[in-house]
Amino acid sequence: MMDVPWNDFYPLLWEGLKVTVEVAVLSALAALVLSLVIGLCRVSKFKTVRIISQICTEVFRGLPLLVLLFWVYFALPFLGVEFDKVTSAVVAIGLNYGAFGSEIVRSAILAVPNGQSEAARALNFSPLQRMIYIILPQAALRMLPPFGNLMIELIKGTSLIYFITLSDLTYQALILRNNFLSMTPYIFLLLLLIYFVLSSFVSVTVRLLERKLAAGRL
Repeated sequence: MMDVPWNDFYPLLWEGLKVTVEVAVLSALAALVLSLVIGLCRVSKFKTVRIISQICTEVFRGLPLLVLLFWVYFALPFLGVEFDKVTSAVVAIGLNYGAFGSEIVRSAILAVPNGQSEAARALNFSPLQRMIYIILPQAALRMLPPFGNLMIELIKGTSLIYFITLSDLTYQALILRNNFLSMTPYIFLLLLLIYFVLSSFVSVTVRLLERKLAAGRL
């Protein structure tokens, strides 16, 4: 049986894992904030706000993530805007997945029965109070499953950041492949397993949150 040099694999993959997790967490936070802001703008009573937010959604949702990464990291410096590699990755991934997430927020808010808003209005709740205390808590439960799927896709999307030479998991795996060509199946098997574990962690977390939010609801 072939002797696999695991001790040579782990340090590089560990370094790559730290970069991948850092980018994924920061990008997820950026995407969630953008999703909420743009999603709320999509249901605004002001037509101009709705139109602008819809344009933003369509633009960033329609751009391939890889092209957006290249544009943020390689093209923006020519326009006088320059980010480091991690920030470029977070900006590109956050914008791309935030655009998809805004549709989740919009549809979840619209799925809340109108009777809930009417009842809150009858109790003299302001529009802001209705959104914070009545609509969003009910919409949050509807958002969780699709947001869980979106976060899993985001984690997998971080594998593209090696194209801007960020030393993430994929980048480190390719270095190992170049150094240990005969070990290619083992290297990429480890890569698959690590991404699977990260995705499974997100799935389990979302299910736990869903159960907690659903507790006591009919």
